[in-house]
Parts: sequence; C-alpha cells; structure tokens
Amino acid sequence: MTQEREQVQVTELVTPYQAEALANLIDTDVPTQTLPPLWHWVYLLERRPHRDLGPDGHPTSGIPTPPGPGRRRMFAGGRVTTFGELRLGEEATRTTRVVESREKQGSAGPLTFVTVRHEIAQGGEILIEDDNDIVYRAAGAGSLPATSAPVGVPEREARLDLVVDEALLFRFSALTYNAHRIHYDHNWVQQEGYDGLVVHGPLQALMMGELQRRAGSGLVGKTYAYRLVAPMVGPQTFGVLAGENGLAAGAEVRDARGVVTAVSTLVRPEPWPAMW
Repeated sequence: MTQEREQVQVTELVTPYQAEALANLIDTDVPTQTLPPLWHWVYLLERRPHRDLGPDGHPTSGIPTPPGPGRRRMFAGGRVTTFGELRLGEEATRTTRVVESREKQGSAGPLTFVTVRHEIAQGGEILIEDDNDIVYRAAGAGSLPATSAPVGVPEREARLDLVVDEALLFRFSALTYNAHRIHYDHNWVQQEGYDGLVVHGPLQALMMGELQRRAGSGLVGKTYAYRLVAPMVGPQTFGVLAGENGLAAGAEVRDARGVVTAVSTLVRPEPWPAMW
C-alpha cells in the first residue's frame, strides 16, 4: 500500500481464494478466469493496523478522514461502472481518493456527505470506477426512525433469496475487512439506534448485482447505481427482486417483512479513457 497526499494505492495479485470464499458465502459457482462484477469488493482492501481503529471499529484517519470525534458513519450507496472484468492470477491496482465532501445541517445535527472514488486497473487499463457515498452524523443524534410496518411483497419477473444469520454477517465482515461493530456487537448497535445487528449495505448491493448476473443481463459496460433506503436489522431471509420497471432497469431488496431496504438502477456509462 502506498499513500501520496490525498490518495491511496493498493496493488495485489487477484488470487482465486477470496472469490472462492465469496462464492461459498452467497451459494454460487466459483469463478475460474475472471471476477464477476462487484466481486472486487473483497479485493484490494486497505488493511489498517488495529491501533488505528476507533471505538466503532472504523479507522480514525485516512480516506475518508472522519469530520470529527464521535461522528457516526453510515454507508449510503454508490455507483460502479464496469468496463471489463478483473482477470484472476494477475496483479491489479486500486487508487482511492475523495472526490466530493459537503456539509449540511440536518434536523438532528450536522451531516457530512463524502464521496470516495476507487479506480481499479489491471494491465494499465482502468476496468472499474467505484464511487462510495458515506454520511457522517453527529454523535448523540438519537435513534434512527422506526422501521416501517410489514408490507406485501409483489410478484416480479426475477427473484433471489439469501438467508442471513450472525455467522454470515461475521464472515462477510471478515471477507471485506470491515470491523464496524454494528454488524457483530449486540451492545454497540443500541448506541447507534438500531434494534439488532445490521445487515451490510454492500452485501445487499452485491446481491442485487448477482440477480442481474444470474438472470443473464450482467453489469459489464454499464453503470450500476445503488442506494440504501432503510436499515435491515436482525437475522432473516431477505429477497432480491426485479425493480418496478423490470430487471433491465434495476432491482430492489426487501427484508423479511417486505420493506424495501435498497434499490438499484442500470445506465450506460459515458465513454472512459481506458489507458493510463
């Protein structure tokens, strides 16, 4: 890992081991030549020393740097443009930097919105542009809004279910090197205003992409935008469905009570200068 001013670079070999671990976690075939879109989320991770972590399990410095002590970090969504799939057995490089940061005053205190961009290259060619939207809210801002009442689940053209329990949440945290305590610490989640362990936003986003891939539409040559709209809390079986306008346009995640917790859309990206 190298760090120059306001960007961080990580270079590593794209081995088959993380791909096998993720495939076994979400119950699908193990890839043998290239990584399916979004699977880069278990590669090229910044593995910070344990002493750098704050009480919530997130690093207290780096990219992005928290705007102040005690601010609670929430992952809000992002956009991934896939120009090509990463090849197994070859080195890849991820370059990370902050591309936008803005302040806003919310009803419960200050909010900081940060967009972090990851560009992933292999063989001198940028194959993936990955933007993460992160929100920091004030410490002591109070509990999150109560979850909605159970609703009916509509019939859609495609569906994919995933059983999530404490063990799966733990394994996904380990695979993505995510120490945020809302995913494994029953006492900590109460401090952040949740009723139970929180199901990872990236896991929900990954499964929406998996529905696209397994249905044959795929994400290569497209920009995949996703947004987390409500917390998913506690062990359960959640469903991934085609969106209201059909799977070609996007997908959505519904928790065990039928409440929509994440949505995604697909668009064609602008042309990208592929070579460095």
